[in-house]
Amino acid sequence: MTDDSDLAAAAVAWDLETLLPEPGDAGIDRLMAEADSIADELATARGSVADLDAAALADYLTRSAHLAELVGRAGSYAGLQFSVDTQDPANGARLARIEERSTAIATKLMFFELEWAEVPDDRAEALLSDPRLDFAAHHLRSVRRYRPHLLTEPEEIILTEKSVSGSSAWVRLFEELQAGITTEVDGETLKLESALSLLQSPERAVRQTVAGAITEGLEPGLRTRAFVFNTLLADKATDDRLRSYPSWVASRNLSNEASDESVAALVDAVQRHYSIAQRWYALKAQLLGLDRLADYDRNATVAASDATIGWAEATDIVFDAYASFSGELADIARTFVREGWIDAPVRPAKRGGAFCAYTVPSHHPYLMLNWTARRRDVLTLAHELGHGLHAYLSRSQGVYHFSTPLTLAETASVFGETVTFGRLLDATSDPSERLALLAESLEGSIATVFRQIAMNRFEHGVHTERREHGELSVERFGEIWFETQAEMLGDAVEITEGYKTWWSYVPHFIASPGYVYAYAYGQLLALSVYAQYEQHGDAFVPQYLELLSAGGSRAPEALGAMVGVDLADPGFWDGGLAIIERQLADTEAAARTAGRL
Repeated sequence: MTDDSDLAAAAVAWDLETLLPEPGDAGIDRLMAEADSIADELATARGSVADLDAAALADYLTRSAHLAELVGRAGSYAGLQFSVDTQDPANGARLARIEERSTAIATKLMFFELEWAEVPDDRAEALLSDPRLDFAAHHLRSVRRYRPHLLTEPEEIILTEKSVSGSSAWVRLFEELQAGITTEVDGETLKLESALSLLQSPERAVRQTVAGAITEGLEPGLRTRAFVFNTLLADKATDDRLRSYPSWVASRNLSNEASDESVAALVDAVQRHYSIAQRWYALKAQLLGLDRLADYDRNATVAASDATIGWAEATDIVFDAYASFSGELADIARTFVREGWIDAPVRPAKRGGAFCAYTVPSHHPYLMLNWTARRRDVLTLAHELGHGLHAYLSRSQGVYHFSTPLTLAETASVFGETVTFGRLLDATSDPSERLALLAESLEGSIATVFRQIAMNRFEHGVHTERREHGELSVERFGEIWFETQAEMLGDAVEITEGYKTWWSYVPHFIASPGYVYAYAYGQLLALSVYAQYEQHGDAFVPQYLELLSAGGSRAPEALGAMVGVDLADPGFWDGGLAIIERQLADTEAAARTAGRL
């Protein structure tokens, strides 16, 4: 029998002390002192980058990588401690101290990338053809793509140093405000994360009550969060103007190694297929016995009961799923649980959502979850473990190449989630349960592709309006949110008045402008990769592991080619969307088999 502790994953907490040479702040100080010393040594290369030969450049980059490891360990420790308790003043002070010291180090060494960007193309390519620079070659080529957007060194230093008390401070404020949002449901105070999970309830009265409670919970501090958002919108507009970026999203596209044209093609393709989402929501209304969904019905389960799943059972399911694909991946996944690399319980001041922190190549990744014992949480665990496995396998690439652009960052996570879903489906014979699983998987694709592009359109609207007309009111934020959501939902879903403020808890808009389209990119890419696995079976596994191990050492098109995916094909997005449409057709067929239509 599953006990309350297992349902809450109460004992699943990470051990961060292994990031440090000794426990706590003393360990952080040791790391930062060594980093400061290395930075001073590296700073002696100022003015000579163009004259370095391959051996000297490799030596500089090797020492710089060691410095990044030191700062990365300290920063990861401080950031992860803060994420699980945003209200502890000690955590906030530690995070601020690390950011300030890291910024001071970065300003000492800012000259390197500026000087490297100015090296003539033929000289740069001659250096990069030397195998001694293979460990940083793609990174060095990527740096040079920013040449049109770099400022002078004094200007870059000013912007970097001011960011600590500017954009970074506003982002931290928003995280603290968001983490403090609570709701009152039937006399019980719930964190926002827990309340949102109740929107999966099979009982409409519960969903309606919870939605009202969420709207009420978002009201305190709403204008403050809107002011934070406005301030960051203005800050980004200034930064983009100074750096000559042609649009609000251009800098994100550059960091993602994606052309403006390819991203526009993705957005256009998804918008042209909004009918897939609308068709699903119309079907879901039938399954729930409703004439039309309301916004608070969208995540409702179509299962016969609102079952809960304990942590032990969930991990067994996910390990089994990964083992069905690769024993090596399953063994690594077990290590995450066994060695304390996951923090799972919902806590009062913990950040919402779920994420994987790569940390540094010499260490290992960590996963943060907010476990509510719903079946969706099982797939979230599989998803975040996919990120973790990607990070773990790419560590051999070193500091410069172990992280991928956001556009490929979702590949392993969605793949792992899809493998887990397939395992669950194969083990399910009951028609009603199969319908529930298919619906849940389809719902994930709808949310990751269509909803994220609708949120991208919201971002486009608010960034554009802030630049053209000035500060947005709370009401105007709500209007743009309503308009962009309504375009995606169509007539299939009624948007209630309270839903107009639900933009105000989404952290990606604040901390990572332009981030959200990468979810759609990654989902469609991962579905295409999974289709290759279905076609080729076990023979595909080595290619996939090679892709994960490659990290970000190659351009996205080259990484996709490793698993038979052509990202340069203009029809690529339509192919991925066709896979989701087939998921919808399978769900419709399952609904008929289950006698629900």
